[in-house]
Amino acid sequence: MAPPPPTPPPSSSGPLFGVGDDGLTDASAGRVGGRRDADRGRGPDNGHGRGGNEGGGPDVHVRLRSTNQPGISWTRMLFIGAVCFAAWLLLDAPSLQHSAAVSPVGARRTVALDLTGPVAALSRTVGLSHVVGWTDGAFGRTPGGGPSLALAVRARTGARPRPPGPGPHPVAGATPGPATTTTTLPALNGHPTPAAPLRVLVVGDSIGSDLGQPLVADLAATGVVTPVLDGRVDTGLSRPDYFDWQAELRVDLANDQPRLVVVMMGANDTQSLVEGGTTIPYGTPAWNAAYGRRVGAFIDEANAAGAHVLWVGMPPMAGAQLDGEMHVVNSVAQSEIAARPVGATYLSSTGVLGDGQGNFTAYLPDASGAEVNIRTPDGIHLAPGGGRRLSKAVLASMRSALHIDLPGG
Repeated sequence: MAPPPPTPPPSSSGPLFGVGDDGLTDASAGRVGGRRDADRGRGPDNGHGRGGNEGGGPDVHVRLRSTNQPGISWTRMLFIGAVCFAAWLLLDAPSLQHSAAVSPVGARRTVALDLTGPVAALSRTVGLSHVVGWTDGAFGRTPGGGPSLALAVRARTGARPRPPGPGPHPVAGATPGPATTTTTLPALNGHPTPAAPLRVLVVGDSIGSDLGQPLVADLAATGVVTPVLDGRVDTGLSRPDYFDWQAELRVDLANDQPRLVVVMMGANDTQSLVEGGTTIPYGTPAWNAAYGRRVGAFIDEANAAGAHVLWVGMPPMAGAQLDGEMHVVNSVAQSEIAARPVGATYLSSTGVLGDGQGNFTAYLPDASGAEVNIRTPDGIHLAPGGGRRLSKAVLASMRSALHIDLPGG
């Protein structure tokens, strides 16, 4: 029997790979998985000193082209990342500068302003900041104005105009005075009717909104009150550079012409104030005096427009430090209200939302004795049950302290 023909040499058109159960290996060296072809994938010796494959057919080889292309080096990746970061920084620098400006007064704020100021100036100069403005406008965002929660029982139509008449632009940190003056505060309408309802404006921070939402519902349910809620989260009287409540109140008074303003804010106010370019740290007598001037100016603004003020104090807090700070805020507000007995009334929320000793509690029994959750898990905000409970107390105060005849009492 003639010996089988020799196996043809591998083609030089590309590297040859043999297929074995260990994977793919260069067959030009006659190896698959580190062993010779004769040792792998072949049957018993066929009598000619060569092993045949198990199926009796020719050996199978797969010819593959090498694809060892060089990858992107880490230096190039680093360069691309740096370029992308620089582009983002230029586009968003004005927003970053604003965020730095409204952060708590201190060394971190100063450093952030020093770093973002030149980049923001460059962004505005070359017009890149407009790109962010266009995208914000396209998505309905209004950056720079502070987050807001504006709810109203009586819907407003169109844009909210500024009050008529010229006036100076509010200066950050300055204590603004009332827009107008009045010698006599009109008496509250003690007997409102559906034809002549009492107009009530409710303003406040996020906790004020926790109260405001059930309060406007309860007031509207009387049938003799037209309530409006203007709630702004993360705001207060300490940072008019972030959100100017004095200017906002002026707009609300002109648009809604309320005869009673219910106020609940202060949770965000225990931070340094800035007046006349001077930083006044929290926890000092100077801070108490400066904050008191802002509370007083807020009340005076409402009184000057013919509206009485019902100021609702901050509730007990779960954290000892924050609870102590709210005692300070409430004490300052009470002092300013005591100096204005005709135009303002103070309602403490401690007796409404605190336990028997006036401390924080997450649950209180209702009239039937059932335990009701009144505070959220953060130990700060009001749960729906707490908002409703405090709303009932506000209506009771309107009836007793302000002598307003409200149905359902």
